[in-house]
Amino acid sequence: MNSLPDTNSFVCDQHTMPLCVDLDGSLIHSDLLVESALLLLGKQPWMLFGMLVWLLKGKAHLKEQIARRVELDPSALPYNQELLAWLRSQQSKRPLILCTASDARLAIPVAKHVGVFDDVMASDGKRNLSGRNKADALVERFGEHGFDYVGNADVDLAVWQRAHGAIVVEASAHLSSAASRVAQVKQRFPAHKATLRTWLKALRVHQWVKNVLVFLPLLAAHRIFDLAAVAGTVLSFLCFGLCASSVYLTNDLLDLTADRHHHRKRSRPFAAGKLPLAAGPVVAALLLVCGFALASLLDVKFVLTLAAYYVLTTLYSLHLKRVVMLDVIVLAMLYTTRILAGTAAIQGKHSFWLMAFSMFIFLSLAMVKRFTELLGAQKAGKVTAKGRGYDVDDIPLIQSLGSASGYLAVLVLAQYVESTASSMLYRHPHYLWLLCPLLLYWISRTWAIAHRGVMHDDPVVFALKDKVSRILLVIAAAIVAISI
Repeated sequence: MNSLPDTNSFVCDQHTMPLCVDLDGSLIHSDLLVESALLLLGKQPWMLFGMLVWLLKGKAHLKEQIARRVELDPSALPYNQELLAWLRSQQSKRPLILCTASDARLAIPVAKHVGVFDDVMASDGKRNLSGRNKADALVERFGEHGFDYVGNADVDLAVWQRAHGAIVVEASAHLSSAASRVAQVKQRFPAHKATLRTWLKALRVHQWVKNVLVFLPLLAAHRIFDLAAVAGTVLSFLCFGLCASSVYLTNDLLDLTADRHHHRKRSRPFAAGKLPLAAGPVVAALLLVCGFALASLLDVKFVLTLAAYYVLTTLYSLHLKRVVMLDVIVLAMLYTTRILAGTAAIQGKHSFWLMAFSMFIFLSLAMVKRFTELLGAQKAGKVTAKGRGYDVDDIPLIQSLGSASGYLAVLVLAQYVESTASSMLYRHPHYLWLLCPLLLYWISRTWAIAHRGVMHDDPVVFALKDKVSRILLVIAAAIVAISI
């Protein structure tokens, strides 16, 4: 048992039936063990091996060792607001005890932040306060049927069996009926339920549109009527989609705190507690296996390129996104890697011009992304962007570098028009000059919108939704068509 600092002991009688409240899945739509483990792995991935060793000494020991090495932000956790409001209404009527299987080092700060609890009972490194252990501890303190208990899982049935009354946070349909067979159910509260729509949002299937870049080599090589090349490109699109979704899940799991401090990202399923954290790594692994299983049907160069993409994007999620300037270069490389993969899928030759153009244009867009984040932080009165290596003083620098990179992409395009490479593919390559003013206008307009603070967090998503961008794309396609 672990008491809150400066909290007096109290004696319970029949008129002050204590209310004992579970933490994981009840008070919060999350699990502190998984939260803390992910936080530790995000900083020190190699600690996964240490966790396996700690687990051999028991779950309580594992929780304690992880808790010693992390510092969670209680204010950012996804609280069950309906339950919390009810607890506040009970605060003046009877003692409230936070009783959790989480380690005391994590539970006490949560209790202090919430401000309604009189005491905390939690795991202490030796005893895992869950199920029967929790029931025994509560009976030892308050007596048989001497307390009401708030829980959300089957493991809580052992506690409700020895409680006076059950308050059920309904994580599943059968839980209330199971609880009613062992105790009097006094109150019910709804819990988040994982739906297919929620999972699709977490997988960010809409972001798969970025993977259409794998089709660029097919179009650039004028092989759209080559059925084998088209089939290979479609398969590569699916591989990148599955792999990207795996990475998105991993990134969201490792970036929970930063996402919860972001005005838009806080609504992401894992950050908001709408999906079970423990399921995230499992689904991410399955997606990755499926992606590479499909990739094995293509050329080995594609498999290696996909592997390079996964390694690079994983390193970005773990560390590189916090390294100033390197983060935006890596983002540009990830987009360019999709083009390399598209070339490998059709067993074509890499184009120097396409690679150079890709690096500059996507570096500019990556800069737009960081510029928008920093501008949002500045408007919110912050001096840094959470989880990044930048501060608001970097805004002018990023703006100048990003716009310069965009104009360099136009220069590469202009040089390509005059190269022998274009004359080999196009009968009227001089018409391609018309693409240059279109691209100049689009880049300038994109940065102007970002400067005004109305740019979407993801400039690629902006380009897809923006009416003017779509019109320019149609015009550009027409120019290319008449040049062939």
